[in-house]
Amino acid sequence: MTETNTSSKLSLPALLGYCATILVLVGVDQWSKAWVLSKLPEGKAVTVLPHILQFRYVTNTGAAFSVFSGRTLLLAGLTAVILVGAVLLLVLGKIPGRLNQAALVLMVAGGVGNLIDRIARHFVVDFIEVLFTDFAVFNFADCCVTVGAAVLILTTVISFIRELREPKDQR
Repeated sequence: MTETNTSSKLSLPALLGYCATILVLVGVDQWSKAWVLSKLPEGKAVTVLPHILQFRYVTNTGAAFSVFSGRTLLLAGLTAVILVGAVLLLVLGKIPGRLNQAALVLMVAGGVGNLIDRIARHFVVDFIEVLFTDFAVFNFADCCVTVGAAVLILTTVISFIRELREPKDQR
């Protein structure tokens, strides 16, 4: 098994860069939701790419795919706890590798974006709707969480495969 250093704290420039990235991503998320709230009545759709993508404002009091609908306070609390844990892992240097750290930054930014909605509005603003398949309406924060999770899963699988390919005497 390869050794990874997971006990060193992040450098200050790296930490500041991650914080700036989170702020920019949360800003984009909140700006896009404010745009939707000001321009689209609930349920109205605007075609962006015919047969591919439209913006349609819907409210979501649940989590992904409206799971736990109406449980906004529970979801906000759970999200806050997970976010605190993720930020601590990042700050304490417990996430090895820049790609894994970047993935966690994406997930934190998305979590913060949707947490702001749950606290300020008591629902999450969703508006991105793909038309070529039957899928849930989502938002920019959801994209951040999904891409971050996909990257984290991919890097974990790649790392696992590399470890399996190493000769036993090097593990």
